[in-house]
Amino acid sequence: MNLRTARLSFYLFSVAFIAGISANSASAQQSAAAQQKVFGYADFSAEAKIEKKFLAVPDAKQAGAELKALTAEPHLAATPGDRRTADYVARKFREAGLQTEIVSYRVLLNQPKVVRVEAFDAAGRLLMHGPEREHVAGDPQQNDPRIVMPFLGSSGSGDVSGEAVYANYCRLEDFSELAARHINLLGKVVICRYGVNFRGVKVYLAEQHGAIGAIIYSDPADDGYAKGDPYPIGPWRPESGVQRGSVQYMFRYPGDPETPGVASTLKLPDSARVKDYLGAEGAQPRIVAIPLSYHDAAPILQALKGPGVPQGWQGALPFAYHLGPGGVRVHLVSEQDYQRRIIWDVIGKIPGTREPNSWVIAGNHRDAWVYGAVDPSSGTAAMLEAVRGVGALLKQGWRPKRTILFCNWDAEEQGLIGSTEWVEQQGKALDRAVAYFNMDVGVSGPDFSASAVPSLREFIRDVARAVPSPVAGTVYQQWRLKTDDSNNSSEGREARVGDLGSGSDFTPFLQHAGVPSTDISSEGPYGVYHSAFDDYAWFVQNADPHFYYLRQMARLFGLEALRMADAEVLPYDYVAYARAIEGYLEAAKRKAAEARIGALNFAPAEAAAARMVAAARRVRTLQAAPSGQPAQLNRALRQVETELLAPQGLPDRPWYRHTIYAPGEVTGYAAVVIPGVNEAIDARDARLAAQQLTVLAQALERAADALNGAR
Repeated sequence: MNLRTARLSFYLFSVAFIAGISANSASAQQSAAAQQKVFGYADFSAEAKIEKKFLAVPDAKQAGAELKALTAEPHLAATPGDRRTADYVARKFREAGLQTEIVSYRVLLNQPKVVRVEAFDAAGRLLMHGPEREHVAGDPQQNDPRIVMPFLGSSGSGDVSGEAVYANYCRLEDFSELAARHINLLGKVVICRYGVNFRGVKVYLAEQHGAIGAIIYSDPADDGYAKGDPYPIGPWRPESGVQRGSVQYMFRYPGDPETPGVASTLKLPDSARVKDYLGAEGAQPRIVAIPLSYHDAAPILQALKGPGVPQGWQGALPFAYHLGPGGVRVHLVSEQDYQRRIIWDVIGKIPGTREPNSWVIAGNHRDAWVYGAVDPSSGTAAMLEAVRGVGALLKQGWRPKRTILFCNWDAEEQGLIGSTEWVEQQGKALDRAVAYFNMDVGVSGPDFSASAVPSLREFIRDVARAVPSPVAGTVYQQWRLKTDDSNNSSEGREARVGDLGSGSDFTPFLQHAGVPSTDISSEGPYGVYHSAFDDYAWFVQNADPHFYYLRQMARLFGLEALRMADAEVLPYDYVAYARAIEGYLEAAKRKAAEARIGALNFAPAEAAAARMVAAARRVRTLQAAPSGQPAQLNRALRQVETELLAPQGLPDRPWYRHTIYAPGEVTGYAAVVIPGVNEAIDARDARLAAQQLTVLAQALERAADALNGAR
């Protein structure tokens, strides 16, 4: 037994031992929970008994079996493997007693026919030819002929050649640095490294700066050997690993590129599809974009001439990086087969008894670039165990007060397509959805994390307090211990809940339809993202050997749905929401002063936020001791998030309608708060900033009015 094996064995023994202790203490924790005052419940004792029954059902071994079944073959969206996994999930939903249907959409998707990169030095000698096949020693699934070659969803097709230029992460500031150095990108091929911002933003900015193509590679500094042992020894990206992914301009709009704002149903006529979905105003690049491993990128980077890179641009490959141009000419060939293809969402329904028209929606996507053991099959496996737990309650006669929908989305990887089309099809019906709970990457390691709208942050913490951790105590206790010391883990502070940006299926629910949303995950070292190595063997070795964290996530995900479905009064904390907005306004005010873009009148928005705080405090007392009909109070509470939408949407991207949260136009994943205002300030556009402050103030006034109307 080598040192690594010995350490792993000790870890597994420790986790198993402590998990036993945690299991023994679970009943005591539930008994204590029954005596606690839980926000949303006048008397929590009956709900505590239901939750105790649910928590006893999800099983680690069964979750592992679900994961193995889901990762048995590649299941790229719209392929036969994808359809088989849809049928599998639908069967599991039906076995649990859910009313289940498979909802199909016809959407524009590309699959690769030819993807080729060649690089030549100044003398015309071949430096590299790729992409190389992904391969490591001993992986049992890497040679499956159904594995799709490395490619990027939404890439343009073409055959182009040009000088190479290295642009670091291809952030806006990176392109500004190249411009300051008088490096012209017109007609060039830009080389970006993965990380920091969304890959679609990298291609978008390259296209805006005149590049004819983009190569995106994984630098070992970011998720390879500089982080630790690569797979198959450790969890990090091996030399041949390639990150596939979508480069759709999702910061413009996600979903089917041809049908923004409209559901791409099977019966949608071609006349309803837009033609101008390419380029800066649409959702797809015109230029060629190809992903590479660091094995294939290294010869290009090593041969580049020109000035040395600025501080912070050097990666971990064993040579000095240069910017170019000069030294390397790159030939890119991308033949993409674009077709309108069928995708399959699986929807399972449990009708509510008291407020059947109020929906609690819990969703996870199913499609993967290859096997997707972590992304997303760990989430799907956990969801199936949550559904099995809810099914056990149904068999015992329990029914939720509100309708619960478990949704398994398709084509998320290509641009959040399955969830977006479903949201667009539901339209105004989603005004009655009281929450959307998302899980994507269910488990890549032991560290729990969550993001949510501020009104649901304490709700997430309460749920985490009710679930035993595989290590010791509760999930909340472990989460709080591991929260960044500089932010939230000091004595008397809460575990940190992040903001919702984009990159997963909560996006259409929150940022288009205005449904209060959360997203949960259990994280760890994960260097095989979107590669052929994100398979069952990697997962068992590195992420969760005994599937204890799959069980944890099943419990958390199911408990979110149960507790929200059965609450007497919707447990939204609008005091926290309003105070967060006040903080966002104060930060934007400081930024505007530093930018010196002219006098901006923040007073109306600040006054509206203060009015929202006062109204939220009054409503908090109603939630604690409701009188009259709770359904009437709940309708008013739910209306608040809807009122934060701007009917006209954000400037230049009207699909995004939320005035408080949106993905950044030049980040793509990270959330931008009060985006209309902050992005106008960043652009130093005083007129637009003033106009967006008015839009924001109006939204906050509507939200305050909704709170004041609560009785």
